Amino acid sequence: MLSIVNALSRKQKVRIFLGIDLLLVPLALFFTFSVQSLPDSALGTLRGYLPILPYLMLAAGLLSKKLGLPQIQLKAYEQNAIGLSALLATVLALLSALLARVAGIDMPPGTYVIFGISYFMFSAASRMVLYRVVTELYRRAQPRCRVLIYGAGTTGTQLAQALRAHDSIDPVAFVDDNPSLQGVLMAGLPVFAPAQIPDLVENRGIHRVLLAMPSESRPRQAQVARKLQKMGLEVQALPSFAQLIGEEPLVEKLTPIPPQSFLGRDACDMELAEACESYAGRSVLVSGAGGSIGAELCRQLLACRPARLVLYELSELALYAAHQELQQLSEGLQTEIVPVLGSVIDARQVARVLEDHGVQVLLHAAAYKHVPLVEANPLAGLANNVLGTRTLARAAAEAGVERFILISSDKAVRPTNVMGASKRLAELVVHDLATRNAGTVFTMVRFGNVLGSSGSVVPLFQDQVRRGGPVTVTDPEVKRYFMTLGEAVQLVLKAGAEARGGEIFVLDMGAPVPIVQLARQVIESAGYSVRDANNPDGDIEIDFIGLRPGEKLEEELSLTGDLTTTRHRKIFCAQEAHLSEIEVAALLRGLRHALAAGDVDAARAEIAHWVEGYVADETARRRS
Repeated sequence: MLSIVNALSRKQKVRIFLGIDLLLVPLALFFTFSVQSLPDSALGTLRGYLPILPYLMLAAGLLSKKLGLPQIQLKAYEQNAIGLSALLATVLALLSALLARVAGIDMPPGTYVIFGISYFMFSAASRMVLYRVVTELYRRAQPRCRVLIYGAGTTGTQLAQALRAHDSIDPVAFVDDNPSLQGVLMAGLPVFAPAQIPDLVENRGIHRVLLAMPSESRPRQAQVARKLQKMGLEVQALPSFAQLIGEEPLVEKLTPIPPQSFLGRDACDMELAEACESYAGRSVLVSGAGGSIGAELCRQLLACRPARLVLYELSELALYAAHQELQQLSEGLQTEIVPVLGSVIDARQVARVLEDHGVQVLLHAAAYKHVPLVEANPLAGLANNVLGTRTLARAAAEAGVERFILISSDKAVRPTNVMGASKRLAELVVHDLATRNAGTVFTMVRFGNVLGSSGSVVPLFQDQVRRGGPVTVTDPEVKRYFMTLGEAVQLVLKAGAEARGGEIFVLDMGAPVPIVQLARQVIESAGYSVRDANNPDGDIEIDFIGLRPGEKLEEELSLTGDLTTTRHRKIFCAQEAHLSEIEVAALLRGLRHALAAGDVDAARAEIAHWVEGYVADETARRRS
């Protein structure tokens, strides 16, 4: 049957509708005579009407064609088309009265009124029946996606009405959180409570859910979508009005709250002042210049007006971005910006760069620092963080560099991860060189997490909030030290300028901050509420995922807690034991052998032997 419908041309379909309009004339007349009390039967009365019936049918056909009724598609037969059908019925009723009078046929006046009404009803009903038949044929011929509409408000009901004419989508029902709407019919569809979705999916063959609640917040929509996706349903959301009228880019450009707002204390903002004398007019190299800390070091160094700033970076993209920014910032200054693409492990390149550019001050920020990534790739982490530091520091001593400043980490203190252990080994290597090279001042600066740096939790939390959550925290008890990027770099440069050789400077980072408290601040600062046991109707939940391999609940800043003050109230000096020259040589030899053999267990054994307080994470050890 459907193949016959599809085979009909447009002209053939127009003729069919025109024929229907013609045949409805005698049918409406017969019905009119049947419902009236007339002297003769309905059939007998119709026979008496035969002299004028051809003229009436001809008029119906001509007028129908003139009004364009046969050309109107079934699915487009709505208010305007119904009005045209009413006009046609009215004209036919008047014409039938006129023709009957001319032919001398005596009928009660009400007959013509009933005829007009009957013709209109049959005309509209015939098209509606045909539409239902054709629609049902299409539905049976091709599979239709049965959808559930989440939201029975104005948007949802308009969506349901629009989908009724769709060839492949079949709206089945609404679900809505509003109890006053549950149990009623909206746009011809029943409204159910969200708790009934599993039953609806099973009993009514639902394939997809359409979220028709654009006024709800993104976190709320994301929360609903996640629940539905867990049921195995495909979820699609109707765009908001802002998206439809092109305002969405403006919304996306709203400035997020800066990370330093979550510090919980006043940031230490000091001028470099006399510290700049150690960098002014000199050739300064920053390794890892494309990273968060490296790039900030470069920005603040420009204020000291070095003669040359060498950007040493392994990532081409990061180097390009840093170079472009610093070129603009250095306009009007006499500082030469030199981008160098290379690895700190490449001894020949490092030596050549130091010599070619006459480097006098070297700030070593290049490191693999993401704990889980280094834990999963321990050999690469050790090679870059330990041997790379050794290569760079030794080349600096041989080239006569005035100052070498290692950027270290609080994770180097009693580490449970390879990243922290590699930073501690790097400290031991640098301290060994400090004791044997009077020409170069070697020093280390140790601090904790930097708000806003790559891999920092604040940008991660903000991104999770933008996506509707959940915000993931490793453990309810986990705490970390935090500084802003600007104050960390200021203090590093001050400490580097004060160094006399061999110091481990520790920055005062205030009290450790509970990460769950930080997560709550980020959620609330974005205008949302935390969804938990005390507030089940909140917007975004905090999901505790467990400590990742190598992570600790709390970090420390020194091994002994023995810190001496310096000229600056935020900078302290740690008093810690170090390895001898022979021990450092043995350490490097064992590490190189493990790396050459690709032996992770041997590399971990070297760490355990030389790093004080190191406790290997068993899960990570088994994985490697």
